[in-house]
Amino acid sequence: MGSLHQTQVVTVAALIIFAIAMVVIGVYSSKKTKTIDGFLLGGREIGAWVSAFAYGTSYFSAVIFVGYAGQHGWNIGLGSIWIGVGNAVLGCLLAWQILAKRTRTMTHTISAKTMPEFFEGRYDCTGLKIFAAVIIFVFLVPYSAAVYKGLGSMFSAIFPGVSNNVWMLIIAVLTACYLVLGGYVATAYTDFVQGIIMIIGVFAMVIAIVNNNAVGGFTHFMQNLAAVPDNGDGITGAQLTSWFGGSSFKFLCVNILLTSFGTWGLPQMVNKYYAIKDVKSIKQAKLISTAFSLIIGCGAYFIGSLSRLVLNNKLPEGGVDSVIPQTLLTALGDPNILTTIILAVILILLLSASMSTLSSIVLSSASAISVDLIPTFKKDFASRTQVLVTRGLCLLFVALSYIFATGNITIIVNIMSFSWGIVSGCFIGPYVWGIYSKKVTKAGAWAGMICGFLTVAVTTIVLTCGADFSAAAKKAPEMGCAAMAVSLIVVPLVSAFTPKFSKEHIDRVFK
Repeated sequence: MGSLHQTQVVTVAALIIFAIAMVVIGVYSSKKTKTIDGFLLGGREIGAWVSAFAYGTSYFSAVIFVGYAGQHGWNIGLGSIWIGVGNAVLGCLLAWQILAKRTRTMTHTISAKTMPEFFEGRYDCTGLKIFAAVIIFVFLVPYSAAVYKGLGSMFSAIFPGVSNNVWMLIIAVLTACYLVLGGYVATAYTDFVQGIIMIIGVFAMVIAIVNNNAVGGFTHFMQNLAAVPDNGDGITGAQLTSWFGGSSFKFLCVNILLTSFGTWGLPQMVNKYYAIKDVKSIKQAKLISTAFSLIIGCGAYFIGSLSRLVLNNKLPEGGVDSVIPQTLLTALGDPNILTTIILAVILILLLSASMSTLSSIVLSSASAISVDLIPTFKKDFASRTQVLVTRGLCLLFVALSYIFATGNITIIVNIMSFSWGIVSGCFIGPYVWGIYSKKVTKAGAWAGMICGFLTVAVTTIVLTCGADFSAAAKKAPEMGCAAMAVSLIVVPLVSAFTPKFSKEHIDRVFK
């Protein structure tokens, strides 16, 4: 009990310091958010380091540590590290290389502050903006509830007498404070601080886990992992030490594709390109965000792959979601101040990862209503009023996502499983082709969005009617990949047979 009490005291102290820092940043940033452009994009003057860390911390929430790394590390082993590599190379390096410069240029040209506004300006279609805004609102807000869920189990393990809802409320309140005060500027600068904490935390996690006696250090972990016997789930050391996923190779590839290329169509990721200040900063941010992603992604999955050694090959009572929390508590169970501080840093790492992702999602969701929907129907919507409404909506959406996370509403939890694939599946084709090809038509854009959506929706209905929803849930990664592929194929195909835009419109958009 003495060790647990010491851990609790240190953790609470770290939380207080962290909370004060976040609020101070929010207050400092508030003076830069008087206009809607300042609130949503920081006046498009965000530097390379801050933009790169904002991208990386929005990419990785506590879900990667508590959920994905725990589950895939436990079931796949060292091969799961390729998901982290794919995220860094495809989701960061290639994404910044292909998308950032053209996106920044075109959104400046057509004065787009959000992804729905981009679709309206690029394709001269208000309907596309409305459809995109509805998709964002319906599927990103529930998705944010998963961010809360990913954190609760770790904090509950340290504070067993405190409900998960309390920790989720702390995330909600802190995020709402700095987001409502400082908008994107506050989010970007807090993401920078949180990103540094995440890097320190990951290194601390790796060192702590690898040096555990059961793991045997960097010289013996492969040998010990190879010796893991089948505990009844069909997983042996041969699977865990296969660098290409062994029997899970196909599953591994699908997850790499979904979690890497999925970022190409997610509005909370793409808006980082809108806000960066110049082309030189893009080149720097590309390398910085890639390095950040390699550290966070590969570190998380590496830790997950060693979990069977630390936990003596026994799945914790809470299932795969408890793998990482129990691994850390077991590895850092020695009652000394060093391990206590390391555990506190790791907890702040998970809190940082959650808050950064949550703030990006909420900002995208709020702007979908205040910037994309309301002005469409209320033409005299003043800029100052728009900023106030956006702040209010940020507060509302943080509250809604908290309610969804704590209410155990089954349909909301189910929607979360598909949100990544649906949102990116709808947007990736019209967005990527839109910034590159002058031949893409309005009909092509509509076809890409609708077909991407229907790929997931129809497949889900068919699988659910044939068996039950769990059968569809298991296919969520495949459906997401299929939706993105369909969107990318359908857009140019339909565009080839439908009326083109006028030369004047194309010249204006590609100016």
